[in-house]
Amino acid sequence: MPLLINIRHLEHEAVTLRGQLPGADLDLDCIDEMIRVASPLEHDLLVQRHERSILVRGSLRLTLACECVRCLKAFEHRLELDEWSCLLPLEGEDKVLTSNDCADLTPYVREDIVLAFPQHPLCAPECRGLQPAPPSGPDQSSGAPATGEFSSAWAELNKLKL
Repeated sequence: MPLLINIRHLEHEAVTLRGQLPGADLDLDCIDEMIRVASPLEHDLLVQRHERSILVRGSLRLTLACECVRCLKAFEHRLELDEWSCLLPLEGEDKVLTSNDCADLTPYVREDIVLAFPQHPLCAPECRGLQPAPPSGPDQSSGAPATGEFSSAWAELNKLKL
């Protein structure tokens, strides 16, 4: 169910919207393969008429199930937009779309939630990523190659005569 507000109700007083919005209504799961919605969006919003616009202020909270881009470990990330606000014009080319005197706030909430997604989700800032597998075999126990046949890629590049 989208987040709807009846504009006629705003003519006399501000309206408070509190509750939860299912993640499916926000259509966020297709944004990033490393980030999924883990809980409904919790919202606590105050909506009021402000001249020829609608002013929406409040807080938005959402838990995301993420996968670390370095080590692929699953972790949760809590998005909290405590001082969220949005000014929606009722006139002009950028006016909010209405149907039966109701405006849908969902696209505006969705836009700011997407902008708050972690751009590079990490389980911890010091995550070093996947660790290389330990060497196998009795002659590889020292950690260094026994012969020069496994020299670094840089050594091979230095041999090039350009």
